[in-house]
Amino acid sequence: MPKTLVTIATYNEIENLPKLVEEIWQVAPAADVLVIDDNSPDGTGKWCDEKGASEPRLKCLHRAGKLGLGTATIAGMQYAIEHGYDYVLNMDADFSHHPRYVPAILAAMDGSDGQPVDVSIGSRYCPGGGTKDWPLTRR
Repeated sequence: MPKTLVTIATYNEIENLPKLVEEIWQVAPAADVLVIDDNSPDGTGKWCDEKGASEPRLKCLHRAGKLGLGTATIAGMQYAIEHGYDYVLNMDADFSHHPRYVPAILAAMDGSDGQPVDVSIGSRYCPGGGTKDWPLTRR
């Protein structure tokens, strides 16, 4: 099994994060999870530290404030490179990227011909994806 890291950028996600992390581990029990928290005032980072104290698969990168999703994604990739991960999956904390798709994304990394690929992308705009209940402005 390739060494896998799931990165999740957070700001005030205490309502979603505990359930999301557990669901990730249900479908990918060997994966590590890196929470990149932008100093959430709701205790997201604190929860991550407390859970991570007894769960070695959970790490938390604390940032000084709201630095944005783009820089959080880059920070997650840098962490993965520095720690020797083979695969990096990036997910949103609000379940708009549902963990049930993680196994298919990991399987796609093997390529259809059995040769490893460099990138596997899950998209709501591909066949089987969707934007159910999204307002037109979000689509």
